[in-house]
Amino acid sequence: MDHAPALEPAGQPLDEEGELTRLHPGYAHALRVRTTLSALPVLVGALVAELALRKFALFPPGLLAGAVLVVAILLILRIPQRRYGARGYQLGADRLRVVRGLLFRSDTVVPFGRVQHIDVEQGPLERFFGIATLTVHTAGNHNASVSLPGLGEADARAMRETIRAHIRRETL
Repeated sequence: MDHAPALEPAGQPLDEEGELTRLHPGYAHALRVRTTLSALPVLVGALVAELALRKFALFPPGLLAGAVLVVAILLILRIPQRRYGARGYQLGADRLRVVRGLLFRSDTVVPFGRVQHIDVEQGPLERFFGIATLTVHTAGNHNASVSLPGLGEADARAMRETIRAHIRRETL
């Protein structure tokens, strides 16, 4: 599985139905860590509720917290992998296509001619997994910025430079 940004040959239209480039595998791990961190307060809440309701003996000890733990584990194992698989991108000669979403699919095409500026961002979790988010800011109000998380750090920087080079050629 190649994670390097693949450019369409110059002059070739972007294949709207073509193969998407997958994100860096570290993105799936980062999503799993985020999901785990999101599930912890719910699990703590279930433990507190179970301790508070223990004196009423409404259910066997550990039932509520155990059920929440099982659901949390299933979500931690399944949801990040599905979200990872639902994202991808294509970098063409003159545009970037970003596809994302599980329930609500989004397929966004950003022509390089509308790009105002480009950011590459990394938080601590992204740095740990060697990934970055490329954010392309465009002219206009609707979808004025498009983010592509989960790129390898080097890939994100290379994509930024590729888009910058295209913009420079267009403005000369």
